[in-house]
Amino acid sequence: MMIIDGEGCVLGRLASVTSKNLLEGEEVVILNAEKIMLTGNKDWAYAKYKQRVDRASISNPRDLGPKYPRRPDDIFRRTVRGMLPFKKSKGKTAYKGLKAFVGVPAEYADAELTAVPEAEYGDLKKGIELGEISKLLGATF
Repeated sequence: MMIIDGEGCVLGRLASVTSKNLLEGEEVVILNAEKIMLTGNKDWAYAKYKQRVDRASISNPRDLGPKYPRRPDDIFRRTVRGMLPFKKSKGKTAYKGLKAFVGVPAEYADAELTAVPEAEYGDLKKGIELGEISKLLGATF
């Protein structure tokens, strides 16, 4: 089992590393999902996610999808799902091995964390945390 602290990691880079490990059969746990960074312009990032969340059918907006998440842990899970062959049994099995949490649950409080240096945010100037985007979208966590 691989336990990763998402604080200071870039969303796409962390998701690609996570999806690769999931396809290899490893279980992955992501902590502090609200502190994962999304690079780029803040207004553009918010507009992109707002457009996805607001997309609905005219005939019956509550029943028809696609339904996009608002919480930061669910946004991360959805991002990883897009990198897996989710419509095949191999991808669904891999996706079930992913757990993402806002904050650090008690069961993982003193667990040994795995570092992912290729996913670190570094000194990039533009960016926004998933927690900020989620609050702008109306999520409560």
